[in-house]
Amino acid sequence: MIPQERIDELKKEYNELREKVCDVSLMQDQRSFRKISRRFKELEAILQTYEEIKKIENHIVENKKLIRTEEDEEFILLAKEELSELETSHSEKIEVLKELLVPADPNDEKDAIVEIRAGTGGDEAALFVADLYRMYSYFAEKNKWKQSVISSNPTGIGGLKEIIFILSGEGVYGTMKYESGVHRVQRVPETEASGRIHTSAITVSVLPDADEVDVEISEKDLRVDVYRSSGHGGQSVNTTDSAVRITHVPTGLVVTCQDEKSQLKNKDKAMKVLRSRLYDMELAKQQAEISSQRKMHVGTGDRSAKIRTYNFPQSRVTDHRINLTLYKLEQILAGDIEEFLNNLKIADRNDRISG
Repeated sequence: MIPQERIDELKKEYNELREKVCDVSLMQDQRSFRKISRRFKELEAILQTYEEIKKIENHIVENKKLIRTEEDEEFILLAKEELSELETSHSEKIEVLKELLVPADPNDEKDAIVEIRAGTGGDEAALFVADLYRMYSYFAEKNKWKQSVISSNPTGIGGLKEIIFILSGEGVYGTMKYESGVHRVQRVPETEASGRIHTSAITVSVLPDADEVDVEISEKDLRVDVYRSSGHGGQSVNTTDSAVRITHVPTGLVVTCQDEKSQLKNKDKAMKVLRSRLYDMELAKQQAEISSQRKMHVGTGDRSAKIRTYNFPQSRVTDHRINLTLYKLEQILAGDIEEFLNNLKIADRNDRISG
């Protein structure tokens, strides 16, 4: 349990924030108000759980006293059964409190922008980009998340050199952020006559969908170019200049979008990606400082690190961050990735508690 002095500090902070969340004047600054509201809810959950634990502890003391002083054997038996249930409930609530005391990532409730790109491996890598895109699409469907493609670069054999899409729903970024990193695939390509196993790699980046209040972008820092959308082989698929390329001059970041027929819609989508990339760059700086003091990097840390290997001959998938291997490749590619994500969340929480 946490010391009473710490609880008193949290109660004081909670009471101060309760006044602020009711202050209409503070709502003018949306970024500040959202931060206050988020912290208020966190404290409310902590203090509520703490009170529940204290009540259970009081019941445990009462039951132990009854067992010592009561003479009725049947009554003692009932008290012991209840005591066992109370002790189990107490342990569970303590675990909940531990989790609540770990500072929440304010981005966890945001939508996510997912970028998948082919790395080493040529056509095989591009085919695996398409495999992972389908995997995430199935997973999104299971979670009733909405999906919208921002841009894609297909190959002629059913692969994708790159695809960027948005996933919208409850707690999307908090779930998907663990997918950032290098995903490696080991399989025999259909074109490989000798049956040798080929190793390819792709990169996945999961960015929190940044709002305008999260990132301020000056128009003078942008260079916007428009051109005609092109399909396979470069042929024009649109008779108007609807495709948009936005360059953020200070950082050199370039975002293109041509999936919509409307130039305005393409610009809106491109700006959404640009905001999220700039926001992610700032987050990466902060997390680099934190990560240097932590033992694991299971969150949104180094995206150049190999995080998972998909071995087709053995139907084996291994997550290298938590040393978890599952022999159900087919189910995983069909969107069954909860076991990995749940274990990564636990490892991340334990890392933050100890770190």
